[in-house]
Amino acid sequence: MLNVLIVEDDPMVAAINRRYLEKTEGFCLAGQVSNGIEALRFLHGAPVSLLLLDVFMPNMDGLSLLREVRENHPSVDVIMVTAARASADIQAALRLGVIDYIVKPFTFERFQAALIAYRERMRLLHSEEVLDQDILDRSILSQKRQDRGSPKHIDPATLQLVRDVLRRRQGEFSVKDIVPLVGISRVSLKKYLEHLEAVAHVRSRLEYMPVGRPVTLYRWAGDEEREK
Repeated sequence: MLNVLIVEDDPMVAAINRRYLEKTEGFCLAGQVSNGIEALRFLHGAPVSLLLLDVFMPNMDGLSLLREVRENHPSVDVIMVTAARASADIQAALRLGVIDYIVKPFTFERFQAALIAYRERMRLLHSEEVLDQDILDRSILSQKRQDRGSPKHIDPATLQLVRDVLRRRQGEFSVKDIVPLVGISRVSLKKYLEHLEAVAHVRSRLEYMPVGRPVTLYRWAGDEEREK
């Protein structure tokens, strides 16, 4: 069994993480804490294989904890589960060696897929098998290869259309604002926005509302990149 520590300050999200974890075979909840300082204390006293880690937390945020984990607990792996979508945060997490990056709100299927891929990775790395290139590419290096290559489910013509629409857009906008202009679903548009954000052509921030969930607001930043 792989011992998992949930590091999340939102009780509702922590409960979802816990419930989804319990539905995935091969994992055991080692504990649950609400910030990085509590997580470091826990890691000093209990064996943990994997952290499910948020970014935005009091006392010590997730990226600060991630740096501490890489320095002092190199055998502990990390999957980010967070609302942090800024390209700088994502790049920092990837450079610090996270296994996966899950953006809130997320589905059970996406969460479970990350855990299953991690479980298979650990099984292979702790086996006595001789791993050939195909197994490495498919089960261990597949995520890194996708990051460097062409993203899946991104059509070049649609991507260019989205770029053109966003380039003409003044100020900040939401997914709801752009859907009628590009003629694709909200789910599909989010994939294109996530790709453009990953390559620093779009920037985003969360706008917290008086009631309900926060809204993600985007703005076009591609022209800024060309001017640098």
